[in-house]
Amino acid sequence: MAVLVVIAHPDKNSFTQQWAKESIRGARNLEHEVIVSDLYAMKFDPIEKADHYNFTCPKNHFDVLRTQEFHSQKNSLPKEVLTELEKINKCELIIFHFPIWWFSPPAALKGWMERVFVNGATHDTTYRFDRGKLKNKGAQFCVTMGASKQESSFNGKEADIEMLLWPMAYTLKYLGMDVLPHKIINSVHSYHTDNRKIEIEKSLKAELQNQLRFIQNFYQVEPFKFNKDTDFSNDGVLKESVLSHSPFIRHSK
Repeated sequence: MAVLVVIAHPDKNSFTQQWAKESIRGARNLEHEVIVSDLYAMKFDPIEKADHYNFTCPKNHFDVLRTQEFHSQKNSLPKEVLTELEKINKCELIIFHFPIWWFSPPAALKGWMERVFVNGATHDTTYRFDRGKLKNKGAQFCVTMGASKQESSFNGKEADIEMLLWPMAYTLKYLGMDVLPHKIINSVHSYHTDNRKIEIEKSLKAELQNQLRFIQNFYQVEPFKFNKDTDFSNDGVLKESVLSHSPFIRHSK
């Protein structure tokens, strides 16, 4: 299969980048075709704006959805966006490598999604969620964060990492993708000293060595559960008889 590895970290020597290299190496060892989008190395502009287009819709107003839809239909999207769309259409699995900064993915990655997940090309009002245009594709997050596992747990001071990642995961679900359980590595920062530094470096090295097995087990992993389209009323509200699969979509108390 074809695997797209999306990397969002500016430092080539960072653990995030080293981890991404192991994903690339592991996928190639399994004889998968590997495609890479290293956002910082590409100098990908993450800001969606009228300057990217020679024509906006309406003409004197930049309506993002309508402009993207128009250029998607005319096959006149920005060249760098078309390149990324070709990668997405070709792959069967996307592995996202990124750190958590200020309780969310880096702006470079969020902006890439805003520009590349084009209205008309990857979704529209008809083809989304269960009928999403990117159905039968998988996605997996490989995330680094400075907080400890305890701090980033459901009752941790740094907030529940699963909930922090939910908006990005739900974006992919909106497009129809299967979102696989995240792989999260905690306590990744440069402030460790003495024995703790030795311990962390040993642990991180072991994680890199495990990446081949992680990718190898892709087909055996059950994706996250999200509420289906049929779980909602015609008004888009979760039916009372249906179980909620997320604190973000829930029944009233």
